[in-house]
Amino acid sequence: MAKESASKILSIDGQEVQITNPEKLYFSSQIKVTKLELVQYYLSIAPGALAGIQDRPIVLKRFVNGAEAEAFYQKRAPEKRPAWLRTVTLSFPSGRTAEEIVVDDASGLAWIVNLGCIELHPHPVRSGDLDHPDELRIDLDPIPGVSWDDVRRVALEVQGFLDGVGLRGWPKTSGSRGMHVNVRIEPRWTFTQVRRAAVALSRAVERRAPTLASSKWWKEERHGVFLDYNQNAKDRTTCSAYSVRPLPDARVSTPLYWEEVPDCNPADFTIFTVPERFAKIGHRHAEMDASPGSLEKLLELADKDEAAGIADAPWPPHFRKMEGEAARVMPSRAKSAAKKIAIKQPRVKMPLITVANSPDKAAALAGLERWKAKHADIASLLAVDDMLVDSMRGRSSTWTRIRINLRHVPEEQRPPQETPEPDDDPTRAWRERWKKRGKE
Repeated sequence: MAKESASKILSIDGQEVQITNPEKLYFSSQIKVTKLELVQYYLSIAPGALAGIQDRPIVLKRFVNGAEAEAFYQKRAPEKRPAWLRTVTLSFPSGRTAEEIVVDDASGLAWIVNLGCIELHPHPVRSGDLDHPDELRIDLDPIPGVSWDDVRRVALEVQGFLDGVGLRGWPKTSGSRGMHVNVRIEPRWTFTQVRRAAVALSRAVERRAPTLASSKWWKEERHGVFLDYNQNAKDRTTCSAYSVRPLPDARVSTPLYWEEVPDCNPADFTIFTVPERFAKIGHRHAEMDASPGSLEKLLELADKDEAAGIADAPWPPHFRKMEGEAARVMPSRAKSAAKKIAIKQPRVKMPLITVANSPDKAAALAGLERWKAKHADIASLLAVDDMLVDSMRGRSSTWTRIRINLRHVPEEQRPPQETPEPDDDPTRAWRERWKKRGKE
């Protein structure tokens, strides 16, 4: 086994930052990028990256073995950290608290990248007011098979809607398959109110583009591009501007002007191309802080939806049941198919089977291909959005669950639920212990 290379000391903003194992490969399957090269990328665009994370508590998503290996989330600041790196204490819906890192400058940025933070995950609050977000986050998440053209069309619908309610959106590629639109807001609303505004926005965009956009939380009900309103719930984070994503080509979540959106291609923005773009045109979102907007019109729209009998949308599973929230159960597991959803229409119970569970997404996708080969006649009947690839968040890491919706398969031809292959759900033991505790 090759011995890791010696550390390298960088002098940044008057601080010394140690880069351990600088020659360790962080990307290796399609391109070759070392840890030191990743640090150098972030330093080359530091003013832009810092604009998204500065003065904000940040969750450390650490890829200690590189982009191809499993990552884990670290909320609490490492005990061994520089004296010049400050922290703040956040409280979470569970009632727990955590002391989290706050990055203020390029030296802090390099320090967290050295920990394996390939991408950056700041909270939408400033350190001086941890209870009132100053950012509304609109996450456009296409279901498998949806084209990039549709993502851009939905983004432009979002822009049109925001203009109508007096808000300015700032678009960026997600660095993966979707787009993000961030809205700077006045920090005078709680997380619950900001999320409520996001729900109203998501439903409004769905009404504007019903064949393209979806506000439905349950994946079996979605189509097209999902507007993930729950990214605005407390304790949720998304990758910020100039984050490198753990994809084989090292794509970057890149800020855009709206006029760039109709013709942009996310594959054009990588760790190799973005520094030159930044040097030429600077930070596209440099003026974001200049004009924070108001959520009043969105909250008025939320009031109208509630008055029309539209219940609150489902919250993330680790949140307690909220007042006004509809039953938090996926339609396929609902006890009665006659239950009503928020808009007072019958909810259809979907015929779902699980075919793969694994912390390794590639292994889960390979399991899906084996299932399709085994059931080729059935697979030929499936629509693109009948294959549900879920990124499930565990206590400190993510894992992949793949399900098949058999709604387009005649009932007499539907295969039964078999043991998934692979079947490595890392939360199963924890859930079984919790269920047993509840019976005691």
